[in-house]
Amino acid sequence: MRLDRIGLTALTAAVALTVGGCISVEVREVREIVVADEARIKSGVAACERYSEQGSLWACVADRPSTNAVLLWADVPAPVWSPAQGIAGLPILLKDNIETRDMPTTAGSLALVGNAPGRDAPLVARLRAAGAVILGKTNLSEWANIRSSNSTSGWSAVGGLTRNPHALDRNTCGSSSGSGAAVAAGLAPAAIGTETDGSITCPAAINGIVGFKPTVGLVSRTHIVPISHSQDTAGPMTRTVEDAALVLSAIAGSDPLDAATAEADARKVDYRAALDAGSLRGARIGVARFLTGYSAKTDAVFEANLQKMREAGAVLVEITDGPDMNAIGGAELEVLLFELKHDLNAYLASTDPAQVPTRTLAEVIAFNERTPRELALFGQELFIQAQAKGGLNDPAYVEARATSLRLAGPEGIDRLMREHAVVALIAPTTGPAWTTDVINGDHYAGAASTLPAVAGYPHLTVPMGFVDGLPVGMSFIAGKWEDARVLSLGYAFEQATRAMRAPSFMRTVDESETLAPVLAPLR
Repeated sequence: MRLDRIGLTALTAAVALTVGGCISVEVREVREIVVADEARIKSGVAACERYSEQGSLWACVADRPSTNAVLLWADVPAPVWSPAQGIAGLPILLKDNIETRDMPTTAGSLALVGNAPGRDAPLVARLRAAGAVILGKTNLSEWANIRSSNSTSGWSAVGGLTRNPHALDRNTCGSSSGSGAAVAAGLAPAAIGTETDGSITCPAAINGIVGFKPTVGLVSRTHIVPISHSQDTAGPMTRTVEDAALVLSAIAGSDPLDAATAEADARKVDYRAALDAGSLRGARIGVARFLTGYSAKTDAVFEANLQKMREAGAVLVEITDGPDMNAIGGAELEVLLFELKHDLNAYLASTDPAQVPTRTLAEVIAFNERTPRELALFGQELFIQAQAKGGLNDPAYVEARATSLRLAGPEGIDRLMREHAVVALIAPTTGPAWTTDVINGDHYAGAASTLPAVAGYPHLTVPMGFVDGLPVGMSFIAGKWEDARVLSLGYAFEQATRAMRAPSFMRTVDESETLAPVLAPLR
């Protein structure tokens, strides 16, 4: 057991931590508490062995098997909360790339451990103004998973490895890894994640919760450690679509420091009020077959849910003529590398040099090279490629951005919805969680996230069932500013299927009710 200087992890068992100490809770006990006594968890049961106070912050560190989801706990008690209260009193966690006035913001990197800017990101200010209780910061895939193409999602040098609460040997996906695991495990009813491509929706689906990536420009990105101003956005990760709608209503809005949000005030609505449990009835929805085929068992769950949607009155339209995903992906990567260098350099320049000595991407690369823990599991080849790029006036960047946006938006989602006369597209969000492999990195097969991510359009994932005890999600995608429609369709689907269930904290997926009998010897 060690108490790290900035604090690392909290064992999965509680949502509200109060000053005075932590209770030792083993994984077996966590399982019993989460399943049998959720109300008690939400009222303030502590779940760590010890705590260390640091001014207004305290951290819990556990050396027993845990999800390692939470980095820092704010020194505040959490009230008992219900959706009927709206956002007031909502206990919420924040991904550790979102600035707060009372906690460091590290993006999981040791280069940023001193980054305590003493300011709230505008979305955090909106949450506080609405009465939400900021419980703490969650671990993330370091630098939001943009450092290496061979990374292990859920790991950061600051937070260690976040584990999936459904099976502790399985990955959480990323980069909003701790946000997904924490909400699934019952640490809080809601968290804020961020996404460039899949970083909300993948960990939400793989951890068995709801995740919503809004239209880019609906939620401010100011004072969030960036990757790409073209694609970055923050969004809610919650137990239910209703909760996601509540949180989105609080954080959406224009920000004079983020030009992309100029239309947000005019476009935002009361997203909870817009939910309609009957919205599937008569709705023409496109089944994006070109986003299936990478996981046969997931596809089987998807097919079963298509039938449930038909029974709820949806008119499903088969769509096979998707855009060239390889071309979109290639152009997207080029854009992200250019924008990473530009946007991260701008962010680092905005920090206090006394707190953050690394002032540029080049200096972060050099810092990593002389810091063994940073490169212990995987490299930083994407950082190096980004550093080699020119400025945003480079013709290669301009062409890549125009190509990716055109293929994903006007010739992608927009064309498909227009030609097939559908109001949304659906697909499996991704496959079930893979076994975490810190030697070879992620085993990522495919997902539905790239089209809406590159286009900047809304994308919702809702639990749709399980594959060998591991959750999988259904994606709902629509055009720009169609956030309310996407949430309403997802809400109707959620009400018709009720597929979410609490995690079982299996040590390995081999313990699942479908696999355990097969793996045992025949008797």
